[in-house]
Amino acid sequence: MPHGAQPALVLASLRQPGETESRNIHISGGVVTRITAAQDGPPGARIVDFGGRYVIPGLWDEHVHMTQWAMAAKRTDLSHAASARAAVDIIRSRMAGDHGQDGGGGPTLVGVGFRDAVWADDPSLEMLDAVTQGLPAALISHDLHCVWVNSAAAKRYGVDVGASGLLREDPAFALTRELGRLPDSVVDAWVREAAQKAAARGVVGVVDFEMTWNRDVWLRRVTGGFGSLRVDAAVYPEHLDRARLEGMRTGQDIPGGNGLLRVGPLKVLIDGSLNTRTAYCVDPYPHGGRGMLTVSEAELLALLVRAGGEGFLPAVHAIGDAANEVALNAFQAAGIRGRIEHAQFVRQEDFARFGRLGLTASVQPAHALDDRDAADANWGDRTDRAFPLRSLLAAGATLAFGSDAPVAPLDPWTAMSAATTRSALDGRGPWHPEQAITRAEALFASSRGRVRIRVGDPADIAVLDADPLGVPDRTFASMPVAATLVAGQFTYDGGALAMQGG
Repeated sequence: MPHGAQPALVLASLRQPGETESRNIHISGGVVTRITAAQDGPPGARIVDFGGRYVIPGLWDEHVHMTQWAMAAKRTDLSHAASARAAVDIIRSRMAGDHGQDGGGGPTLVGVGFRDAVWADDPSLEMLDAVTQGLPAALISHDLHCVWVNSAAAKRYGVDVGASGLLREDPAFALTRELGRLPDSVVDAWVREAAQKAAARGVVGVVDFEMTWNRDVWLRRVTGGFGSLRVDAAVYPEHLDRARLEGMRTGQDIPGGNGLLRVGPLKVLIDGSLNTRTAYCVDPYPHGGRGMLTVSEAELLALLVRAGGEGFLPAVHAIGDAANEVALNAFQAAGIRGRIEHAQFVRQEDFARFGRLGLTASVQPAHALDDRDAADANWGDRTDRAFPLRSLLAAGATLAFGSDAPVAPLDPWTAMSAATTRSALDGRGPWHPEQAITRAEALFASSRGRVRIRVGDPADIAVLDADPLGVPDRTFASMPVAATLVAGQFTYDGGALAMQGG
């Protein structure tokens, strides 16, 4: 745990990115206290010699749904289904292997990760019913904005669906929460496992946007021994009154959180998603409609004004270009700073407003590669302003990188690789490479602006086997991590450590 009594620690023989000279990093009380020549190691300190490896500030994932991410690893993966028929074939195989016939009395079969925006055929209730043999089945889209259910699941959970079997937006969110109602001990164990895997990728913290009263969930986990990551736990508008009455404000340490847990931003969703074709856009989709604006500009303005008055940093979900315009209008009228989550599609005339208003664009670069086909199909010749990282930076926006896990893997190297190459390195070539950014800029966006270790910083550190500024693209995308520390304590030890002193 970060705030226990700790002996002085020296991380020896480490290089900062782009440097050839090794230095020692001295840590006491969870803080970097000195950076000295490599041969300097005070008596009595615990010394860990890293043999000339590279050191960077620990990485943050600025947008996750941690419970959903942990559960996704235990559910049926539909991410490779190229059609609705292929998806039900995966479910048929899963039925044959694990379930067989049980007449609907068994557990719900949950699948995750389908992308119907690029399917040539359409999902249907009949299609899913035909392969599930009465067992309740609920398939969650990769963006979490849509759930495809069969008749047995619709009956079990009391939801109304049409011939498509699809629930979108709020009904989909509600069912997804219901599907997650498992014993706390089970879910918490899965979250610990997911957090340990994140620590092994150099992650020291996450902003968790799980759609629940998240403070108490994380207090339970920390009390139960969770210690792998720092967590900023977001609040949703329906819980804002409760948060105000309890004196919560963004950035506040939460008592009982062992120094790991803080109050996160206020999350406001104002449109849908690209895959579900509910992102609110200026121009209509090929299939018709402009998507959904779920919070009006006047309602959003009132929320932002209230958030500012009550000490909450607003984080506004806006994907479509019309939704981003609405968000920017509201931030300008409210006169406060905050974050726009996703900012996937932005009008040319709106880029400069991000910088003028001092906004952070909390973006998920891997989506540019996952959704390139959906973007080309739905946004046509306007995709030069889709997932526009370079344009946002050039306009003065602050970038903050995340994954939106489980929408993309909780791995900042995947995000940074996508941002710098605009390619999945799969032979397809880069997609709109003019929107790529540099590795130094990507590291800045993944570490809350701490590109280099400095005296006085929290000792949240990642140690790498290679120089992130110099390795080939493929190595960068799968960067080998030797160790991760939070507040000077190891949360991941890759087994390559040579202990000295003590």
